Amino acid sequence: MSILLDEERASSTVPSIKLLSQVTCPHCWERFPPDQVLWITEHVDLLGDAQLGPEQQQRFLPSRFTIEGDAIDSKGMTCRSLACPRCHLPVPRSMLEMEPLFLSILGGPASGKSYFLTSMTWQLRKLLPLEFSVAFTDADPAANRVLNECEESLFLNPRESEMTPLGNLIRKTELQGELYDTVGYGQQRVSYPRPFLFTMQPQAGHMSAHKAEATSRMLCLYDNAGEHFQPGQDTTSSPVTRHLAHSRAILFLFDLTQDKRFRAVCRSKDIGPAGTRDNRLSRQETLLNEAAARIRRLSGLSHHARYDRPVVVVLSKFDEWSHLCAPVASGEPWKKTGAVKGIDVELVEQESQRLRQVLSQYCPETVAAAETFASNVTYIAVSSLGKRTHTDPKTGLASIRPSEIQPHWVTVPLLYSLSKILPGLIPRLKRRNTHT
Repeated sequence: MSILLDEERASSTVPSIKLLSQVTCPHCWERFPPDQVLWITEHVDLLGDAQLGPEQQQRFLPSRFTIEGDAIDSKGMTCRSLACPRCHLPVPRSMLEMEPLFLSILGGPASGKSYFLTSMTWQLRKLLPLEFSVAFTDADPAANRVLNECEESLFLNPRESEMTPLGNLIRKTELQGELYDTVGYGQQRVSYPRPFLFTMQPQAGHMSAHKAEATSRMLCLYDNAGEHFQPGQDTTSSPVTRHLAHSRAILFLFDLTQDKRFRAVCRSKDIGPAGTRDNRLSRQETLLNEAAARIRRLSGLSHHARYDRPVVVVLSKFDEWSHLCAPVASGEPWKKTGAVKGIDVELVEQESQRLRQVLSQYCPETVAAAETFASNVTYIAVSSLGKRTHTDPKTGLASIRPSEIQPHWVTVPLLYSLSKILPGLIPRLKRRNTHT
């Protein structure tokens, strides 16, 4: 009797956790109630999962739990990791508590996408807590390991004063490999893209701190190689871009320096070493058209209807061509009104109109592709490095000293999108001193 009382007393001290009614897997996008989530065994003898292969720990639906609510596997070991009941891939516990927010980043080969993603997440880790009172942390350090390594290479490099080729700092996004997970469904093998997962939670001082449960989100970022948007690359066995149908916003990186007409105009002016541009010319609007076609097909959107979620055309490598434009706005596009800090909407949209004119002059088909597809298009110029690169005289490769990296506006595309999707988390401020 005393043992039962002790257990009851112990269980009463365990805090209750409010779970979502439906959980969405960030890998296969299956929706399921939280009581169907699988647990991952801990005992070394329980290797071999039917869907993931002989080297993975088994997944199971438990019948025994500890007082703290953790599952116990068949060998008596306490388990702490969860998995999707459909694909068996790991799911962070926080996904059972926070609504997911899917966001896709796409761009052609050599558009600077990997550098942009790395600089953006590094800056967000500091910016969101300090300026917006929003905690931004890894939801799954294992899933984010590759991105964390890229951040360290750029911003915590032990040889930060040495001239380093860009290709040695961050490697190209792969078509397969450690950024993808393969799952077996009987005889069918399916490769899923591995998202980068972050939690965003309002802290003390935020206007929504009192309703953090409702405002917090699990940010799921998807990064595809440009080659994935070639015909035939997205199939049942390799649904590498199907996250587009679930995304609340699309960030499309466009590299002006890959456009032949823009180069011709700049022929008499310096736009950086040839190694920066990789001597590549490409029609990048075809990638956007292909992405639009896939979104229409997957979401059942009519060809005559326009996509109503935010699309940001991110003009990359701004450090290479900023001197060809009129002076840009100084400072960052956020401000404080009373106790509320948020995005300066008018400044971002003013810059968007100016950049749209530049893009319309040199690449009108890209503007047409974006605005024919979506009703909510914004143009934002960014520089992931913030400084023009140098040509290494020994190798001829574009290089930079990591200590000199100073990103420009890399967080703005995401923050501006969030201000449209979740104004309760990232407020939108206008110059009439009211927030929306």
